[in-house]
Amino acid sequence: QVQLVESGGGLVQPGGSLRLSCAASGFTFSTYTMTWYRQAPGKERELVARIASSGVIRNYVDAMKGRFTISRDNAKNTLYLQMNSLKPEDTAVYYCNARMALKEYWGQGTQVTVSS
Repeated sequence: QVQLVESGGGLVQPGGSLRLSCAASGFTFSTYTMTWYRQAPGKERELVARIASSGVIRNYVDAMKGRFTISRDNAKNTLYLQMNSLKPEDTAVYYCNARMALKEYWGQGTQVTVSS
């Protein structure tokens, strides 16, 4: 059974940091491109950052460059998103996504709220 389980979300003050994790099981994690998406209330889901299966190639949306870092540990089947200098506009549900060719899986999401 394929599972992607996000964790690490919560309430943080502006300027603070959070580290999200996505634990994968039920598929060969090391062969999948992994992506973090987010969806804010009333908005469409948007891509945050993507990392290739090897971890060498990483892509970020411009608004997150320099603040967010995506990484993966293929030995632990886990994807991470380190988020620093958080802003209120980063408030959203964050989802991890696994994709390889026509196969695609989603996690259930973890809420991140940035507020004073």
